[in-house]
This record gives sequence, C-alpha cells and structure tokens, in this order.
Amino acid sequence: MAQPLCLDRKVRGEAVFRTVFLYPFALSFIVTGLVWQWILNPEFGIERVVRSLGWEGFSFDPLHDPALVLYGILIAGIWQGTGLVMVIMLAGLRGIDEDIWKAARIDGIPTWKTYTHVVIPMMRPVFVTALVLVASGIVKVYDLVVAQTSGGPGIASQMPALYVMDRMFKDQNLAQGFAASTMMLVTVAIILIPWAWLEFGGKKRG
Repeated sequence: MAQPLCLDRKVRGEAVFRTVFLYPFALSFIVTGLVWQWILNPEFGIERVVRSLGWEGFSFDPLHDPALVLYGILIAGIWQGTGLVMVIMLAGLRGIDEDIWKAARIDGIPTWKTYTHVVIPMMRPVFVTALVLVASGIVKVYDLVVAQTSGGPGIASQMPALYVMDRMFKDQNLAQGFAASTMMLVTVAIILIPWAWLEFGGKKRG
C-alpha cells in the first residue's frame, strides 16, 4: 500500500516510478523464475555477494531447503505481482472524489487521518478485487515454480497446477489429473463467486 500512497501524492517523476514498479509484471513467470533462481543460487547469488563482503558464515539458500523453499518462490511472486496490485490500488485512490480531499483540508483533518478514516474504507472493493486476483493467481501458479524448483526439493514446492501437469503428462494418470484439475476449478470458483456476489449482487440489492 505504501507505493500507491506515495504515487498518489503526485511526486515528481511519478511516471518513471510507475514504469519501474510495473515492469516486472510485463515479464513472463518463466523469466522471473529463472532470474530469481540465479539471484538465490548460493554459488553466485545473494549468499556469494554477502560472503564476499566479509560475512563468511552467511548462508542463504532457500530454494534447496524444504522449510524455506516456498518463501523463495514467494519472493519472486511478490516481485512479479506487486506492480499489478500497485496499479489497482493507485486507480482506486485516483477514483476518490477530489471534493473529499478539499473538505478534509478545510476541516483541518491531517492527510494520514483522511487516508485511514475516509479513503481506505471507501476502497474496500479495490482491496477485495486485488485479493481475489492474488488468491486465484496463487492457486494456478505453474511456470514460476517450474523455472525455480520444478516442485523440489522433493515435493516441498509442489503446487496444484504442477501436480496436475505431472499426473496428466508425466505419469499418464489422466483420472488423477482430471480430479486434481477439477479441485483447482472448484477452489477458484470458491474464491470468485463470493467476490462476484459482493460486488454485483450486493449492489443490486442496495
């Protein structure tokens, strides 16, 4: 939320910052996964850089640690998707009526209180939309995992979409693959249907 709030203040060079934040989203998940696989590789990534600075005992190899591998994938996913969430949030902020800001300034309400007590509560649909997009993206993520870990070590980073592809094309177990893909569809529907009802059904009733 900090990024869109800063950009909403119409800082100098806003267009440049928007481009920088949104650029990762323009890349494919395969490219993002390969880049972060390199960055997190202990032989020539973060671990090697930190050790070259004098911290010889530093260890950071999340992609080969079953307890940390999901965090390694999460780092890459956040880097990739932050730009989209930022754009959605910024669009919501820019959609707030300017008269609200003028009234707040006339009443002497501090900017931070205007955000926390007025603007952010009005952006509930924007938050819900962003949450739905992120949640459905997590359920169907595939290429990012393939590029970084291929589901390893072991099955520590096995994701639903990767599981379906492995069952259907690697193991030739179509029944299990179809069953898993159906569960993925149900999961996405569970996420989307309540959102659609809140956004459209609630408005019609109101």
